[in-house]
Amino acid sequence: MICRNYVNVIVAGKQPSPQWLSMEQAEKHCAAGISIWDWASSDAGGEPDAVLACCGDVPTLETLAAADLLRRHLPDVKIRFVNIVNLMKLQPPREHPHGLSDDEFDTLFTKDKPIIFAFHGYPWLIHRLTYRRTNHRNLHVRGYKEEGTTTTPFDMVVLNDLDRFHLAKDVIERLSQTGARALAMKRMLQEKLQEHKRYIEDHGDDMPEIRQWRWPPGLSL
Repeated sequence: MICRNYVNVIVAGKQPSPQWLSMEQAEKHCAAGISIWDWASSDAGGEPDAVLACCGDVPTLETLAAADLLRRHLPDVKIRFVNIVNLMKLQPPREHPHGLSDDEFDTLFTKDKPIIFAFHGYPWLIHRLTYRRTNHRNLHVRGYKEEGTTTTPFDMVVLNDLDRFHLAKDVIERLSQTGARALAMKRMLQEKLQEHKRYIEDHGDDMPEIRQWRWPPGLSL
C-alpha cells in the first residue's frame, strides 16, 4: 500500500511477530488509522461494558491476551477492542487534520464506559491528546513508567503494569457488575503475577503459557 503525503516509517525487528490481520484488513485499518477489531470484541456490535484500546506491537499483544482472559473467565462482560496506528486520530480535527470528530470518537470509545488504554510510550501523551473528549474522565492509560532491568521480555511489561493480567484486572475494577465470579478472577490474576515472578526466578525465562500464547482460532474471523 502506498500512502502519499505521509511520512512512511518502516520498523523492522529481528524476532518473529504475530500477524493479526489479513493484508486487506491491514490496508483498511492503516488507512483509517483507528478501528474496532470486531473479531477481538465481545460486544456483538452493541453497547460494551468496557473498551480495551491499544497502540503498539507489545501493547496490542498484551491487550488481546487480556481480552482472551476476560472472554474465558467473564463471558457475560461485553468488551470492545479498539486498535490505533495513527495517534493523531485521537485529537479533534480542529487540532490536527487527521483527528476524529467528537461524534466519531464517541462512537468508538462511548460517552461513559471505562476505557483501558495500553500504550508503548508515556501515558501522559494519550491524556494530552484526548483531554477535550467527552469520556476522558473514564480513560485509564497504562504505559511506560521508567521501570525496567535485565529481565525477561514479559517481566518488562509486568514492571510497567502493561501486561495482560494488570489490564484484565483494570477492567474488572472499573466494572459496575462486579460479582463473585469477577472477584475470583481478580484473585486468579494476582496469583498469576506471583506465579510469573517465581517462575522467572527459577527458570530465567517466561512461563510457557506466556511464550506460547496465541489468539484462540475459533474466535478469529
